[in-house]
This record gives sequence, structure tokens and C-alpha cells, in this order.
Amino acid sequence: MNTGEHSVAGGEQVQYGRNGSGDNPALSELRARLNDGLARSRISKKDLLARSGLGRTTVWEALQAGEPVPSAKTVAALAGALKLPVGELLDMARDAAEDGGGKRLAPGRPIAECEPHALEVHPAGPSTLVPGNERVLPAYVERAHDLALAEAVRGAAAGSSRMVVLVGGSSTGKTRACWEAVQPLAAMGWRLWHPFDPTRAEAALDDLHRVASRTVVWLNEAQHYLGDRETGERIAAALHGLLTTDERGPVLVLGTLWPEYAARYTAMPSPDEQDPHSRVRELLSGRTLTVPDAFDAQALATAAALARDGDRLLTDALTRAGADGRVAQDLAGAPELLHRYERATPAARALLDAAMDARRLGVGLHLAQGFLTDAAADYLTGTDYDQLPEDWSQRAFAELAEPVHGKQAPLRSTAPRPRRRPPTPSPPAQSPHPAGAGPVLRLADYLEQHGRTARRALCPPDSFWHAALTHLTHPDDLSNLTEAAQTRHRLQWARHLQHRAADLGSTGALTRLAVLREKAGDREGAENFARQAADRGRTDAFASLAELREKAGDRESAENFARQAADRGRTDALLHLALSREAAGDRESAENLYRQAADHGSTDALLHLAFVQEAARDREGAENYYRQAADRGRTDVLVRLAALREEAGDRESAENFARQAADHGSTGALLRLAELREEAGDRESAESLYRQAVDHGSTDVLVRLAELREKAGDRESAENLYRQAADHGSTDVLVRLAELREKAGDRESAEDFARQAADHGSTYVLVHLAELREKAGDRESAENLYRQAADHGSTGVLVRLAEIREKAGDRESAENLARQATDRGDTYVLVRLAEIREKAGDRESAENLYRQAADHGNTGVLLRLADLREKAGDRENAENFARQAADHGSTDAFASLAELREKAGDRESAENLARQAADSGRTDAFASLAKLREKAGDRESAENLYRQAADRGTDYSRVLRALATWWPNGLDPDGTPTPPWQ
Repeated sequence: MNTGEHSVAGGEQVQYGRNGSGDNPALSELRARLNDGLARSRISKKDLLARSGLGRTTVWEALQAGEPVPSAKTVAALAGALKLPVGELLDMARDAAEDGGGKRLAPGRPIAECEPHALEVHPAGPSTLVPGNERVLPAYVERAHDLALAEAVRGAAAGSSRMVVLVGGSSTGKTRACWEAVQPLAAMGWRLWHPFDPTRAEAALDDLHRVASRTVVWLNEAQHYLGDRETGERIAAALHGLLTTDERGPVLVLGTLWPEYAARYTAMPSPDEQDPHSRVRELLSGRTLTVPDAFDAQALATAAALARDGDRLLTDALTRAGADGRVAQDLAGAPELLHRYERATPAARALLDAAMDARRLGVGLHLAQGFLTDAAADYLTGTDYDQLPEDWSQRAFAELAEPVHGKQAPLRSTAPRPRRRPPTPSPPAQSPHPAGAGPVLRLADYLEQHGRTARRALCPPDSFWHAALTHLTHPDDLSNLTEAAQTRHRLQWARHLQHRAADLGSTGALTRLAVLREKAGDREGAENFARQAADRGRTDAFASLAELREKAGDRESAENFARQAADRGRTDALLHLALSREAAGDRESAENLYRQAADHGSTDALLHLAFVQEAARDREGAENYYRQAADRGRTDVLVRLAALREEAGDRESAENFARQAADHGSTGALLRLAELREEAGDRESAESLYRQAVDHGSTDVLVRLAELREKAGDRESAENLYRQAADHGSTDVLVRLAELREKAGDRESAEDFARQAADHGSTYVLVHLAELREKAGDRESAENLYRQAADHGSTGVLVRLAEIREKAGDRESAENLARQATDRGDTYVLVRLAEIREKAGDRESAENLYRQAADHGNTGVLLRLADLREKAGDRENAENFARQAADHGSTDAFASLAELREKAGDRESAENLARQAADSGRTDAFASLAKLREKAGDRESAENLYRQAADRGTDYSRVLRALATWWPNGLDPDGTPTPPWQ
């Protein structure tokens, strides 16, 4: 073919150049030259990033076939970093661009061509209301969150990449809000990409690096992208790169999440726990927006007006849901879905319970009919099971397939889209069907969310786990269920599921099995599992084995595994071994390992070798390694090279290295040389170096020089240099100037410098002067300066002023200052005053101030209020404050109260509070109570509490250790101890 297009999944196209391949000849030649240059340079791609100053995605696309022609800027940067002829490569890039560039279009399609229901906007209303048009949407009712969402869209349209994730319950209107928000971008020609095929996570990982500017990335039900401990972190990192790389913007990332997922991903781990969602938490920080469950009065009034104007869908919904405001849920059929679940026949109810448990424990959206049929057995009572007719499953599935008025069925048939990729000469083997063989079904979102709440305290029965082992074929489903079984202390099922996941290619399962086999002494089995995992891309399997063999004293095997990890890009395995040997005093072996890591491209290893040589006083050897590291892009070592040359008396080379470092943005080398010359008494040479640093843009050097002058007693010269630094824009030095003038007794000048700093945004100088005056006993002048700082926008100083007034006994003024700070958005002053009053024994006044802080949005004090009310015997209000704290994300509130009630002897209340803590995510609350009962000698009650913790699932290591002590072989699904098993 000469020119043309070939369709691929998701409405995308690949354009081919005249040679019929993804690249035209000029582009192929350009890439060949770049890749050859990289190979000849013997540097890693990581080092290439540092040398070129380009982003990871930019470099990857420039070197990868099938990607667009790199920009002239990119080509020039890469050519310079690889020491290739820049002009020649730029000519190739121009020829490639003129020849079509083999450009593969960015993912997505114009928003104007998208259909909202295909983007998972819920259909609304019974079909009888809108004859002939089952895809109609009701009129849209704007609410408060829509205004914030619109602001983000305007920012994206203006050129700033943005991300917003709407957090709210199922069927509350999150997806519809996103659809309405992007309509202004549709008119501007923006595209929309919904990563979906073959799975959401795989699609995102495959193509996030190709997202072009002016694209909306549509992450509906973002848990499918961010939830996995491994994949989710990688996707979060890719999204962060997309949002923060200027040349790729503007883009708009829109997502939706249920509250329980948002709480899980953003929760800070305990100090002794792993942090599985660190990148996701960072990504979501400041980027979430809450969608309320119900319409407020204003939204209901707007909906009523639209209903009067003829919107029959809203009219119908308001008649049913107008009283409680849950209009969006009614439009989506949520109340009727719940009603159908509660009235279902026993067989249909069992299927729904099994489906709910599957989804909440991590099985994918598409549930195999055969799996659900076999899983349902133990959800039925003995009587109901005995009375099942032969065709019970067909009847039950037919019952659940009947839609409610919102076009949703409790359990509907679905067909996962097949994976489509460009043809290859030898197509890769197809992965197993995501849900196994046979028909697949999808549980209604609202029932899924209901199941997560209503069934969270229950462990699925035996038939569920057996059906999973028999029917499920997707490694991710099996890995998720392995973890679910493990956290519920169902150890035997966890082991069986893990082996099944490994058999089907789960790299995580293979790695875990490798480590388990190694610990059990089965080295051959461990290596077999590790190799399988590594062959599928999990290099950490070899790194883990290297560490285990090293601890066992088998150094030869440890090095072998570390080398295999390094061959696959994990040079840290060799580094880790080297550090271990060095710590054990085996420097020769450590140095050998460092050299191996360096040969594999690790610049960190080169630095370690340099340190070793320095310690051995081999300056020449150290310099050699530092130079190699610098050649690989570690420009920070130029500072050390400059110092070594200076120490050797080679001033010319020292200055040369220092200037190279400065050219790469680090003036530290020049500064260090200047200090050495200063210490040697060569002030003229030192000052020359300081001036060179200033020429490279470092006003900090002027400050450093001024400090040296000040130490030498030359205050006049020091002050002159500080003034120069201030003239160059360093407002921080105004602090020092103010201090110098204050010490010289020139208060007027001191305050003048302080005000100049405040005008530049630094109120610290005013505060610092105020503190100096306060220490000198001049409270009036100090308070005046504090007020000036407050007038310049520093609410923090109001805390100090309030404390001064409080200590002086002027409570009224103190509270007035606290209110001023609160009006400016800083409630800490109220909290600080409350703490002072509490320490003074005035609990009533303290509680009043805490309440004011809570009323102004400081939810952190709710837990303190709960504690105060509990100690005062006011249990009702204590629980109320604890509940409010939990609603605002504090999982400690109920757990703390539970322990207080337990110690007070109120066991029933303690258990109730522990359940509420567990519902908020603190499953260790049961374990804490159990421990107290165990100490009191009540083992039966303790055992019951530990079992409740196990049934809910826990990843708290201390709880898992306690469960292992009680039941070393694990528990069966029904909660009975598992007999010994191999």
C-alpha cells in the first residue's frame, strides 16, 4: 500500500508512510542513528534522560518505532547528549516530517462524536415515558460541584492541564456531571479517550504515553485504573507525568470514585504498615470533588422548574424521590434495584450475594455464569437448597435479567469487547478469557455498592472459594481473591488460589511462591517460580531470591541471582548485595559487586566505588570513577571533582570542573572552591569565584560571601553584600539586614527592612523583630510588629498575639484575635486557645472553643471533643462527635471510644463502637478489644472478636500475627479452625 489508513480499537487510526510501514525511510534512518548512538555511548536510557534534559516519554517516543516524528528540540537535545551531528539529524527529522512521519494518531476521538451512554452515563427513566427514544437523558440540574468542575474545564481550555475525580455513591450523577462539563471543550475540537479495551488498566498503561494535548482522559470508575497495588501505582505515575509535562498539555483528566475507594487510596498507613497507594494518594491530593447523595433545596427547586417545563423523566423521579432528594439515584433505578434484591427468590438472592462478594473481593466486572451458579450453593439454607428445581439457575438468571425502570437489571448479560491490535506476522498467544468460558454477567453498580456495605462483615462460604478455583481464569481475579483469603486468614484457600493464579501467569503470584519455596528450603522450586515470573517481566523475583540466598550464606547463588536481576534492569540487586558485603567487612567482594553494577549501567555503583577509593586515599582512582559518573550524566559529582582537584593543588582543573557544574545548573562547586580559597586567605581569588557564581544566577553566593565577611567582623562589607543580594531579588536577606540594624540599635532601619520583606511576601522578618522586642521586654512594640505582620496576611502571628493576650489575662482580646484568624481561614488559633484553657482546668471554655473550630471546618478537633464528652460522661454526644470525625475521614474516633468503654466495663457498647470503627476501615479495633479480653482471662470472647476481625479482612500486621497465634493453620470459610494441612 502507498498511503492509507488502518483502523484499530477505540476509533483510532494508524497512518502509514509510503513504504507501507509505521515509519517512512527518513524517520527509520533517524531512529536508527539515535539508537546506534545510544548503543555506542554505552549509557542507559536513564542516563540519557539526565544528559538531554528531556522527559521519559519524550525520549521513549523518539527512539520507538511507530511513534510520531520527534520535534526539532528533542532531536537537537538527543544529538547533543549522544555526541551526534546535530545538523544532519535535524535534516533527517525535517525530511521525515515532510514524508508523513509514520504518525500514529493519539488515542481518543472528538468529543462531539462520543455518545454519553457509551461512556457509562446511566440510562434514565422507564422506556414508556419516552416512546421511540430509549437513549434520552433528562434535563441536567446543576449543583455546587458542577461549578468547581466547570472551573477546572475553563483552566484546561486556557492551557493548564487539570485533573478532577468526582467522589460519591453509586448513581449520584458523577458520570453525568463529567459529561456535561466537557461540552464546552467539544465545541473547541477537543478529543476524549476512554481507556477500556482489553481491560481498563491495560489500556491505560499501554497508551497513556501517547495522549496528545487537548484530550480529555475519561477514567470513569477510577478504581479499575488506580486500585491494583502494582498497576495502579504505575498508572498514577503515568498520569502524574502527563499532567506535569508542559509540552504534553493541556489535558483534562476526569474520573469518578465511590467514597470507600477514595478513603482507601488516600488513607495514610500506620507506621508499621506498608504504603500500597502512595503514588495514587499523591495524585488524588487536592484533585477530588465530593458529589452529595441528595439534591439540596436549590437543586430540587431547579429540578421542579424543569419538570414544569415538560421534562417527564424529572417529573416522574420527583414524585418518588422529591422528599429525600435522591433524584439521581431514582433516575438510575437504584431504589427499585434494592427492592428487587430484597424481594428476590432464594436462588436469585443467592446469585446476587455471590456476585456482590465477588466484586467486593476483587473479581472483575464480568462474572462468569458458571462461576456464579456453583458459588451460590452455600448461600442457600439447607431447606431452600433441597427444594431447588432442576432448572433453578435458568429461572433465577431470567428473574435477575428483568430491567427496572432505569433500564438497569440487577444482573445483566454482557459481552466483553475482544482485544484488537494491528496484525503481526506471528500473533501472540491469546490470554484466557477474563471471566472464563461461557456467558458472562455484570452486577448493577448500585447493588455492588450496597453489597460492599451490607456484606462487609461476612466471609463468603466454601462454595464461593471452590467455584473461584474451578471457574476463574484471569490471573488478576485470582490474585485479588488470594489476597482476600489471606487477609481473612483463610490460609488454605489462599494457597490454592495463589497456585492457580501462578499457573495462569500471575507474576505477583509466581514471585510470592518463589519466596515461600525459598523459605521452605525448596531452592529448586523457588528458582523455577522466579524464572517464570522474570520471563513475564517481574525482575524483582530474582532480586528477592538474591537477598534470601545472601541471608542464608549462599553467596555464589546470591550473586548469580543478582546478576540475572541486573541483566533485566534491576541493578539495585547488585548494589544491595554490595552494601551487605561492605557492612560485613568484606570490602573486596563489595567492590567486585559495585563494579558489576557499574558495568550494568548503574551510576550509583560508580559513586560507591569512588567513595571506596577516597576512603583508601586513592585520589586518582576516585577521580576516575567520578569522571565516569559525570560522563553518564551525574553532573552533581562535578562538585566533588572540583574539590579533589583543589585539594591536589590543581587550581585550573578545579575551576574547570566548577564551571562545568555551574553550566549544568549547580553553583555549589564554585561556592566550595571560593570557600577553600577564602579559608586559605586568598580573598581576591575567592571573591572572583563568588562573582562567577553570581553570573550563573546564584544570589545565594552573595549571601554566603556576606556571611563570611560578617564572621570576619567586616559588618559594613557584609551589609553591602546583603543589599546587593536583595537588589538581585533575594528577599530572604532582608531578614538578616533587619537583624543587623536591630543589633546596631537602628530600630527605624530594622523595621524598614522588615516591611520591605513583608511587601515581598515574607512576613517572617516582622515576626522575628517582634520576638526580639518581646524578649527585650518591649511588649508594646512587639505587639505592634505582630499586628503589622497580620496586616500583611500572616494569620499565624495572630496565634502569638492571642497567646500574649491570654497570658496577660485579657481573654476577650485573645478570643477576638482568634476569631479574626478564623475569619481568614485559620482555625488553629481557636485550637491553641482551647488547649491553653484545657491545661488551666477550664474545660467548659476549652470545649466551647473546640466547637467553634469544628464549626469552622477543623474536623481534627472532633476526636478531641469526643474524648472530652466521654470523660464528662456524656456518651451520646461523644459518639456523635466520633461519628462526625469518622465521616470526615478519621478512623481513630470509634476505635478510641471502644477502648474507653471496654476499660469502663461496658462491653456491649465497646463492641458496637468497634464495629463502627471496623466499618470505617479500622479492623484492628476488634483485635484491640480482643487483646483486652484475653488479658482479662475471657478467651472465649477474645476468640469471637478475633474471628470477627478475620471475617472482615485485615491487612494490619499485628492483627495477622495474632490470628496466626490463635489459628496457625488458618480458618475455614465458616470460621472453624482449619485442620493441619500440607
